[in-house]
Parts: sequence; structure tokens; C-alpha cells
Amino acid sequence: MKNPKVFIIVLHFGEPKNTEECLKSLENLEYDNFETIVIDNTKDNRGFAGGNNIGIKQALEKGTDYVLLLNNDTIVKPGFLKKLVEAGEKDDKIGILGPVIKEYGSDKIHFVGGKINWLFTKGIHILSHPDVMSGNQPFQPSSASPSETGRATINEVDYITGACLLIKREVIEKIGLMPEDYFFYCEDVDWCLKARKAGYKCIIVPTAKIWHKVSSSAKAESFSYIYYHVRNGLLLAKKNAPFFIKILAYLNSFLVYGKQIIKLIILPSKNKWSKAIMLGIEDFYKRKFGKYENWH
Repeated sequence: MKNPKVFIIVLHFGEPKNTEECLKSLENLEYDNFETIVIDNTKDNRGFAGGNNIGIKQALEKGTDYVLLLNNDTIVKPGFLKKLVEAGEKDDKIGILGPVIKEYGSDKIHFVGGKINWLFTKGIHILSHPDVMSGNQPFQPSSASPSETGRATINEVDYITGACLLIKREVIEKIGLMPEDYFFYCEDVDWCLKARKAGYKCIIVPTAKIWHKVSSSAKAESFSYIYYHVRNGLLLAKKNAPFFIKILAYLNSFLVYGKQIIKLIILPSKNKWSKAIMLGIEDFYKRKFGKYENWH
């Protein structure tokens, strides 16, 4: 396919200035077969997956070949989309692609791929790689065959962050829409794991770059940040981890819960964090997923 259609979904959640700046950067894309839609998640917050799924359905109805999920607090380089699509068209087994993401206003790496740490039931951002940092050489897949080495410009990873994720239409048709039970955090990891189980690769294209205004939608270490990460990490393990890892994750959650009780007694200044952790664990076992309505 010479010039496949790309449907770009920008999920707007408050912060109109961020959305405006993101859309402005898209005007300079060096790619001419794309359509952009902004999904307003402000008045009725459907969560990350719920909001994006509205756009994904429209994209499929309009016959798109690729769907790009893009955070509204990102700024893109003009050539990033062209490089992602070119990489995707080189291999039918590539299903999900992402760029190198730097922190806005700097050259500090925010994301060059994701890996799963099942011991702590979470996805972890890879933050550095000498080839990306120097800008001289492309990534080499660690398990690449001789035909894939040389001037390869891709790196296979466990997952691509939903901050900027390009997925082929055929992958969505095979694995379905984004899982909405997470509401916020881990749904991108789960989606990528489903794609990999279906036989597709998740890759980083290091020549494609964007910038991200990190943690503008949810302050790191806030109550909601901790709650969703704890609850959804357990949900991610339940859905995807090997059996013995699930058992370890469940046992560890009981230990963590007990530790928070002790913290509430001896470190009352940390009670907000401890309560968020405990509530996340409780709601996982109560099977309370989706959006949590009653923040304390």
C-alpha cells in the first residue's frame, strides 16, 4: 500500500491550550493521507479507552488503514507519522508502532519502548538507549535475524504507550477495541499484549520522535494515580500473567496491604498514599473496575 489512510484520534480532557498546540503541530505533518478527530472527554469522562474507542469506531467505519492514538499534551515532529507508517508497511507481522518520546522542552527521553515487570505487575518505560541518545545509529532488535540487522530502524518491545500508538486496522479487527475496565492506566499495555498473543509485533521506530508534557492529565503520585496503578496492575496480571506469577502477585498484594496498615499507624503523614494503595487492592478483589467515583 503506497499511502495508507491514517485516522488520528486526539483525546481532549480539559487543558484546551494543550489540545490547540497538539493540533497545531499536526498541521505540519509530512504525510498527506490522514484525518484528525478530537474526542471531548471533559463533560463525560469515559476514561482513556472509552474515549478513544469512540474515535476508533468512527475510523473503522471510514475505512482507515491505521489508527493513531495521540495524547493531547504532545507535540509532534513533522516527519514522525511518515516514518511510523513506512516501518509498518515493511512487515505484515508488525501490528503496533510507536515513536521515541522526549519530555517537552528538552532532550530527556521519556519513552523508547515498554517492558513488563510481572514481579511488580506493571509496565515500565524504557528511558534510555545509547543509539537513540547519540542519534547516530538505529536500534537493533535484540533477537533479530541476519536479514533484520544492518540498517534496521525498528526495535521490538513488550508494549507501546498509548500517548502515541499507531495500530493497523487488521489488528483491531482481530483483537477488538481497547479494554475499558481499566478506565485509566494499563489499557495500552493490555492491548499490546493481546496483539502480541495474536502474532503481531510491537515496535519502536527510533527515527520518529515527538515530545510529551509528562503527567499533565494526572499528577504523578496523586491519589488517583496510585489507586489506578495498584488496582490495574493486579488486573493486568490477572488477564495476562503466567499462572505462577498471578499467585505471587496476589500473595504480594496481601503483604503490601498489611504494610500500609502499619504505615497508617507509624507514618500518618503518608496516610493518603496508603489509603489509595489499600483501596486499589480492595477494589480489585471486589471486582470494582472502570471509573472510581468517590475520591476521598
